[in-house]
Amino acid sequence: MESSFATIDWIVFVSYFVVLIVSSVFLSRTRIETSRDYFVGGNSVPMWAVAVSVLATTQSAATFLGGPEYAYKHDLTFLGFYLSAFLGVIFVAKVLIPRFYAINAVTVYELLESRYGASAKKNAGVMFLVGRLFASGARLYIGALAISMILFMDIEAPHIALAILILVLGALAYTYFGGVKSVIYSDIIQAVTYITAALVVLFYLYSSLKGDFGTIISTLATDDKLKLFDFSWDFSSASNFNVWGLMTGWFLLNIAAYGLDQDMTQRVLSCKNKKEGERAIIISVLMTVPVVVIFLFIGLLLFLFYNHPELSMISGGVEQSFAGEKITILMYYILHEMPEGLRGLVTVGAIAAALSSTNSVLGAMSSVAIEDLYRPWKQKRSDVHEYHFVKAARAGVLVFAVLLAAMAMLSYYWQRYSEGSLLSFALGVMAFAYSGLLGVYFSAIFTKRGSEKTVLFALIGGFMTVLFLQPYIFGMIIEYKLGFAWQIVIGTIVAFGIMQSSKGKENG
Repeated sequence: MESSFATIDWIVFVSYFVVLIVSSVFLSRTRIETSRDYFVGGNSVPMWAVAVSVLATTQSAATFLGGPEYAYKHDLTFLGFYLSAFLGVIFVAKVLIPRFYAINAVTVYELLESRYGASAKKNAGVMFLVGRLFASGARLYIGALAISMILFMDIEAPHIALAILILVLGALAYTYFGGVKSVIYSDIIQAVTYITAALVVLFYLYSSLKGDFGTIISTLATDDKLKLFDFSWDFSSASNFNVWGLMTGWFLLNIAAYGLDQDMTQRVLSCKNKKEGERAIIISVLMTVPVVVIFLFIGLLLFLFYNHPELSMISGGVEQSFAGEKITILMYYILHEMPEGLRGLVTVGAIAAALSSTNSVLGAMSSVAIEDLYRPWKQKRSDVHEYHFVKAARAGVLVFAVLLAAMAMLSYYWQRYSEGSLLSFALGVMAFAYSGLLGVYFSAIFTKRGSEKTVLFALIGGFMTVLFLQPYIFGMIIEYKLGFAWQIVIGTIVAFGIMQSSKGKENG
């Protein structure tokens, strides 16, 4: 099928990649002498740059498309997630970050080594790598799916593969040579790009509606689309953001995402000191809120556009599908309503959102593989120069780029040839890993119990508990769906209980 891109769209598209190439060459000129330089920038990155980078990483292509989708179908209660996130990062800033800086950590899992021993660090690192491979590979596929639809007007395997290649090469351009410093500064470019694209969509949508601001707000209020807080006791919905879930399961999720996931925390560890690290992570969440508001209001305006013909002159309903693939409402709007020029801008916005999460995960996975797994193994066997680990770090980035691309293509084929949804499972794998990590870290920080052996059992126990509570297992035993917020609470309690079963001893 012929691409729907007009000449002006291709000009925008090519211009973006020229900026990518020039900025990647400039940013990759960073002097790298040690693996610490490569992975945490020698602890010399400004606080403001880290804050923007963390913001950019939290806003993946899934968020770019998923935020409007949530508001379109529901309301503004998703904003409550960021109240939970703010409380979560306060905990991370005051409890975890000082401990990471006290041991001069390159990865967050080094804290477990100082508390329980080397195998505890290794087991937590492996859990992270497995979860991140599935979760980030699937997110890469979501980004590639959107790009293939817009660029090529189809989702055939060769075009999906090409879209994946575009994203992976773009991520490698920043990550391979310059390490985390290059990633952080490139994230600023990506954040500006996708926020600009979102603002353009928002203003274009607003201008296309036949009503003033007051009419739009009153219509949304009448349809109960402006609700901010949900005080219901619904434990079953996976996407429910009621206050009770936000203060329990989602709160735990945010502690894990911002403090125990190397993908996010690596940037914070690149700050000059713990004070700047604490400020960076708190400011990043505060900056995220207005960005999320933009995406949610896009969803609200799309609701008016497709459900109130008196405001848009559009009638006939919406079938959110493309070539048999279920698509979000924003993707439907891009494919059917977006004019020339804007389509190119939105495309680069989606690419920027996908790149900001992909380039960071390459560096994070390589840092855990090299610092937590390979370095201890290599140093036991031979005395090697430090630059050997810089070369190993870059090799790790390449290996994980290939693995993530392979996982993205596996997601594509699984969705078409299997009754089960690998994508829905893969997107949740990292969260499955979080419950075990939370139980282990809470035990390490707040108690004197636990041991090197119980760390492995706790990680597996937390993972398996959340897996057991999934509808496709638990729902077959008891006809009730337990929402994700409560799954992670139970998984964390189980993992913590396993840690408490051993008296253990303190290692430092």
